Amino acid sequence: MTFLQAAPDAAPNPAEAPTVKLDLVGLFTHAAWPVKLTIGLLIGCSLLVWIIAVLKLMQLGRLRLAEGDFERRARRVQNANDLFELAGPRRGAPGARVVGELYSRGNGVPLERLRAVADRAILAEGQSARALMWFLAFIAAAAPFIGLFGTVYGIMDAFIRIGAAKTASLPVVAPAIGEALITTAIGLAAAIPAVFFYNWIDKRVGDFVAELEAAAAEWVALVSEASAISPDSAIPLVGGGRR
Repeated sequence: MTFLQAAPDAAPNPAEAPTVKLDLVGLFTHAAWPVKLTIGLLIGCSLLVWIIAVLKLMQLGRLRLAEGDFERRARRVQNANDLFELAGPRRGAPGARVVGELYSRGNGVPLERLRAVADRAILAEGQSARALMWFLAFIAAAAPFIGLFGTVYGIMDAFIRIGAAKTASLPVVAPAIGEALITTAIGLAAAIPAVFFYNWIDKRVGDFVAELEAAAAEWVALVSEASAISPDSAIPLVGGGRR
């Protein structure tokens, strides 16, 4: 009879089960200093990813807006002089800068030389549009490994605690393992947006450069159709020739 009465009392009460909460601040506070440095570095990398992504998207937006306006006006020109005159006050547009290079370096030269001048100017525009993107590539590749370093160090610390306490109970091991794994999580949180933004921005830059190349081919053909472009016959660019 005593056993039957004790059995229900021994059954666990679901209402009294402890609630487990993930305390990131607590894990960071009790972590070893190498783990804290790793977490701080990864948080800085994560903030840098978002800052660079916003700056690059704003830059591409401005370039596309200026280039779209210039190309719409350039479609209506009929000769090289009108094209040079149009490009003068619109040096903020990449296409206008390409035309400026054709004017300053392509006077009376063969078609192949004009194409080479345009290709070099387009290459410079593509490099300018891709500036700072190497940061995204570096963070995307390095952040998981930086987080893994923190995890490895945290697990080593867990084993040291086990040896010091001479027990492998969860109260001894669990905090150290939690501190270790949080660095991997933060590393992935920094790397995944970096990969996403790098691919997205690189695709947009590639499309922009391809559109600029197509437009520049038409401008090179227009300039090459002129019998001769001399300083006396060409209309100078407003504000000077080359950048």
